[in-house]
Amino acid sequence: MSTKKSDIIHSSPNSLMNQFRNGLMKGAGYDTNELKKKPLLAIANSFTEMTAGHSHLDKLGNKVKEGILVEGGEYAEFNVPAPCDGIAMAHDGMRYVLAQRDLIADIVETHVRSQPFDAVVFIAGCDKINPGMMMAMGRLDLPGIYLSAGTGQVNIRNAPQYKSSIDHFDYSGDPEALYETLTCSACGACEIMGTANTFQCLAEVLGICLPGTGNIPAWHSDKLKAARDTGRRVVQMFNEGLNARQFLTQKSLENAARMLMAIGGSTNGILHLPAIAESAGVKLTLDHFERATEEVPTLLAVSPNGPWGVQDLWAAGGMPAVLKVMQKDIDTSTPTIDGRTLQDVIDNATVINPKVIPPRDNPFRTDGCIAVLRGNLAPEGSVVKRSGVKEDMLQCKGPAVCFDSEDDALEGLKQGKIKAGDVVVLRYQGPKGGPGMPEMLGFTLALKSAGLYDAALVTDGRFSGATSGPCVGHICPEASDGGLIALIEDGDLIEIDMINNTLHADVSEEQIAARRANWQPVMKEVGFGYMDRYRRHVRSASEGAILD
Repeated sequence: MSTKKSDIIHSSPNSLMNQFRNGLMKGAGYDTNELKKKPLLAIANSFTEMTAGHSHLDKLGNKVKEGILVEGGEYAEFNVPAPCDGIAMAHDGMRYVLAQRDLIADIVETHVRSQPFDAVVFIAGCDKINPGMMMAMGRLDLPGIYLSAGTGQVNIRNAPQYKSSIDHFDYSGDPEALYETLTCSACGACEIMGTANTFQCLAEVLGICLPGTGNIPAWHSDKLKAARDTGRRVVQMFNEGLNARQFLTQKSLENAARMLMAIGGSTNGILHLPAIAESAGVKLTLDHFERATEEVPTLLAVSPNGPWGVQDLWAAGGMPAVLKVMQKDIDTSTPTIDGRTLQDVIDNATVINPKVIPPRDNPFRTDGCIAVLRGNLAPEGSVVKRSGVKEDMLQCKGPAVCFDSEDDALEGLKQGKIKAGDVVVLRYQGPKGGPGMPEMLGFTLALKSAGLYDAALVTDGRFSGATSGPCVGHICPEASDGGLIALIEDGDLIEIDMINNTLHADVSEEQIAARRANWQPVMKEVGFGYMDRYRRHVRSASEGAILD
């Protein structure tokens, strides 16, 4: 059995404080005599009415509570911020979206440490909330379970134009149908393999959720059952003395890095997995991802890489089936929170639809979905979602067209400054320069809307999991740290090679030295508050943009 930390409420050496704390717990409606006998479990919930992906989490929370009570525990629920990436996009609000990840981890840690809980259930759905909760799980190292919100459903499935595909590109000639591919018709995470669904999938690889529950659609009754079972299991984990770091291990996180490639996951995974690893006391670097992308194929053609949605993945057998196909590529001895190993889960898995989950020798792509590019423009690394790039654009070279803000880039596009074959350099978008490393999905969508599919983008910012095309992000060092991207000028030739994994600017050392002598970093106004503190304390994207 785990140490019952909640006993501090009534068993500290100071009898007066014991009476005081008991009085406060009675005031909150608890039976203090029952608390002496039962573990007190926290439910960290990201429920919000503002975000479709989280709008049902109050119901899941209620089912978790049922499970806790049935198994003999007590509970207390609290909430964390959960802003929607899409609504925050293309305005100053996007600065806060990555930054919220570390804030969420801090909030959960603060609440659980100050109010002595014995175990935690983490309920999350959308992009940065998932890794934020997982970071808190690693820090706290208590008995803990992650419960995913589940995938949602795009409305194109209900439209007469539906073509057995949710891929936006299949509807590019029909504005009305294209709109329906962007419209959520149900609660849960956006149905593509964006950051949200990437981490709902990877939770199963890490073993921190009940196997087979990560991809259950948010609207399905099985999700309610999974929530109740989660509540029961977390009490059992407390009784069995199973803490988070028994699952968040070096092996399980390396498995996650490799499976990120196999599922066609979001480039944001390369930011978040190292941050989760550090929170759990282990190390994951760009080197792990570089090895993974060379050794592991992109198995799945889930949107934005192909026609399928995450609903289709679930119906085809879900992550247990994917793990079964990819078992030779991972360490299957790692444990899961239900007491089994990954191998046990694999042995009981079935591939129901091989079109969605194909055999290992017939993957969507033979290489990993994300490439790590290095060169004089990114000596510390950069990333691109290679699986979303057309074959004829895997190697491209063109003149730079430079902008220091997304607004300037959008205005430049409007004025016709960007042409086919150009390489847009969008800088001062990194963790410090943004600050907050905003997503560039708004600008990449604008490029496509303008028909500039053959224009490339390099940035020290980041992308949504929905991004496709020759878009290279996470350039390190970023512009604010004096990286070469800050010194690029219009017309400089930039070469992107996703086959040989290089990113090079055709600029001589003499030119670089002359430009650096006159360089002054762009400092964006953020006022006094969280983003000012964030800018001063955030690390490089190559280290996971972790807040010190």
